[in-house]
Amino acid sequence: MLRPQDGPTRERRSLGGLWSFRLDAEGAGRAEGWWRSQLAGAVDIPVPASYNDIFPDTTVRDHVGDVWYQTQVWVPAGWAGKRTVLRFDAATHRATAWVNDVEVARHEGGYTPFEADVTAHLRPGAENRVTVVVNNELTWESIPPGRVEEREDGRRVQHYFFDFFNYAGLHRPVWLYTTPPVHITDITVTTSLKDTTGLVAYRVDSTAQAEEHVVRVSLRDASGVEVHAATGAVGTLRIEDVHPWAPGDGYLYELEATLWSTSGDLVDSYRQSVGVRTVEVRGKEFLINGVPFYFKGFGKHEDAAVRGRAHDDTLMVHDFALLEWTGANSFRTSHYPYAEEVLDYADRQGVVVIDETAAVGLNLNIAGGVFGSGRKASTFSPDTVGESTLRTHLQAVRELVARDKNHPSVVLWSIANEPDNVQPEARDYFAPLAAEARRLDPSRPVAYVNALMGKPDECVVTDLFDVVLLNRYYGWYFGPDDLAAAETDLEAELRQWAAHDKPIVITEYGADTYPGLRSVVPSPWTEEYQTELLDVYHRVFDRVDAVVGEQVWNFADFATAPGVFRVDGNKKGVFTRERRPKGAAFSLRARWRKAD
Repeated sequence: MLRPQDGPTRERRSLGGLWSFRLDAEGAGRAEGWWRSQLAGAVDIPVPASYNDIFPDTTVRDHVGDVWYQTQVWVPAGWAGKRTVLRFDAATHRATAWVNDVEVARHEGGYTPFEADVTAHLRPGAENRVTVVVNNELTWESIPPGRVEEREDGRRVQHYFFDFFNYAGLHRPVWLYTTPPVHITDITVTTSLKDTTGLVAYRVDSTAQAEEHVVRVSLRDASGVEVHAATGAVGTLRIEDVHPWAPGDGYLYELEATLWSTSGDLVDSYRQSVGVRTVEVRGKEFLINGVPFYFKGFGKHEDAAVRGRAHDDTLMVHDFALLEWTGANSFRTSHYPYAEEVLDYADRQGVVVIDETAAVGLNLNIAGGVFGSGRKASTFSPDTVGESTLRTHLQAVRELVARDKNHPSVVLWSIANEPDNVQPEARDYFAPLAAEARRLDPSRPVAYVNALMGKPDECVVTDLFDVVLLNRYYGWYFGPDDLAAAETDLEAELRQWAAHDKPIVITEYGADTYPGLRSVVPSPWTEEYQTELLDVYHRVFDRVDAVVGEQVWNFADFATAPGVFRVDGNKKGVFTRERRPKGAAFSLRARWRKAD
């Protein structure tokens, strides 16, 4: 699915701004046809934004079920005769959309785009009504999973199995855009390097009939000079003296695909940025452009005060500036695909990305094992994570790869965070997911993130994946306030993992830290303890050759569901939610920015 863009044959219009908004706790709107007229009893709400924190009202913040959005859109008269598409960059967690009185789209999954050809339902030169109902309920069939409790007092309470707030709504931009009736539908590029020559294999898909149209492609460097051109929907472009895309050097070429009629008229055009680089796992090494790469960075969240999980260019640029300030070269899109604008920016900045699906919470033993009685629960069963969950999960993998396959910054697919990897049923669940990711994109390695309770001799899925990604909390959830034991236990476990002859990236490690809480004797929750815990982990990483990366949990403090284990959210950030540095930020900067 190509993103909307302006060009000689295409035009886009953002539908961002204030929309009408109404809660629908009883689920009456679908039966009563609320999309057929102006949304009654509505208030204004900004799009994009999560709706939960906009109003000082727990009914809105904790709402479970449907919410309705509606706006009036003036469609230019000049769009008559053009194919017009309505696109949502994300609607969490599922949505149904109408144009005027006609349903045009349904989508499951809260972090990938969906769209519909609405040409037949719009009135050019007039106002048109766009309505969408968004549902935030998590079930055993959704990714991520959850359950809704119906209480005797009539309240509906959402339970979810992950440690961040379940923000919902229209988090990302909404668009109307045009294409010609005959148009380019997709572009796929894969790149390779041969000495100083870059190779760009491309495929251009379209609705055109091959005997009636011709596809041409042109590849230009960053200064706009054409370096190669070709004819045909499939081919390979050569770049002599190529400037590779590399960590810290986000050099991009631009591929322009054009569709021409046999009479020589331009039918459609689309531009796709291209970073020429290779990714390879070789034994315990992770290689980019044939050079061993060491991940330095963070797990992050799309999270900010008031706007929730909404995309914000201002905050994005500031966060990347802070990444550069610390010396970070990478991050993971924990625990869902981030906005496409973020990956575009990572491409341009030369920042490396581990791209993750929204499959978090597929483990019923984490909460019980860490904070509870220790009784084992059955994660995989017909009544919990089963065949319906797997179907949704497979579709999430397909949509992630389809959306992000052309980003050079994305070097690794993560298909789940902290799933149950110990129960025998885990292998039957994850084998088709790993296989599907490889089928869709053989050019990138595939991994999943291992939870702190899935040890090397217990995990039943390690061999299905290319890289070992580990979340470890020795000295925090396990053995808090005992950093000596944390150092010993962490090193012992990492040496066990190293026997698998795969590269290891520590994708989470850290400690909750209340900003400004200081102590001359480091103890949990102080800034000094966070710094010393990170130092312990770093000493171990430096002693284990198989470790090829460290991504601290977390970049910044973030919102969670209320509870006795969290004080105003998760405080593991090295920056506060407002992006003020804690002491650990300076310690990381000293480590990551020192000369290699």
